[in-house]
Amino acid sequence: MEYISSRKNKVITHLKNLSADGEYRRETGEFVCDGEKTLKEALSSGAEITKVLWGGEPAFEIPGSIEQFSCPSDLMQNVSPLKSSHGPVFSVRIPRRCGKEKKASEKGTSSNALILENVQDPGNVGTVIRTANAMGIEAVILVGDCADLYNPKTVRATMGGIFRQTVIEMDIDELKYYVNQNDLRLYGAALSDNAEDLRSLDMSGLAVAIGSEGRGLTDKLLDICEGRLIIPMQPDCESLNAAVAAAIIMWEMHR
Repeated sequence: MEYISSRKNKVITHLKNLSADGEYRRETGEFVCDGEKTLKEALSSGAEITKVLWGGEPAFEIPGSIEQFSCPSDLMQNVSPLKSSHGPVFSVRIPRRCGKEKKASEKGTSSNALILENVQDPGNVGTVIRTANAMGIEAVILVGDCADLYNPKTVRATMGGIFRQTVIEMDIDELKYYVNQNDLRLYGAALSDNAEDLRSLDMSGLAVAIGSEGRGLTDKLLDICEGRLIIPMQPDCESLNAAVAAAIIMWEMHR
């Protein structure tokens, strides 16, 4: 195992760039994670781990095919995307089951889906992925200007769900084709006079779209929905946090 003490080391530079630069993540096809628990999640899920940087001696054994490095604790703090980290920091190959490599035309891949449109907060996107994995949702679909799926804040908020949950990025035209191919009924969560109460809907074979908290769903996406739904709330409440709304809807889809 190579011991690293310089901040200019190419492994250190690589991991820091993965943490800070979305374009670099896309170019290299890797993303960065932090922590022993997340590393164990990645290993158990069969993720392709490329490099592991320990802050001292390894805490547990990992397959010998994975490159391992060691560094001082202060250097670990410099590399980690977290404010306070005991490490390890490690890089993972972006899987083909996530992102645009997965064709929107694939049929039979989803019996339900949760769609996020223009949800820009990494914590919200990560929380939705984590909840979808817990609720057995077949696919989370990201449309429009959503937070980077592999931003360290998004990854951290998934609490390991990033390694287990199917996540697909597509545009609205691809979404329309996807729901048709999978025989899904597409509903948009929106305030509207003709929106149906969530509790009265048949949730089987449903895909539900949720928009940003500030603007909601775009007209273009609502135009391809066959219906709209609403979460019943107290009269003086206008909206919910996107991740909270998604969790309520996914619970109804799950139960």
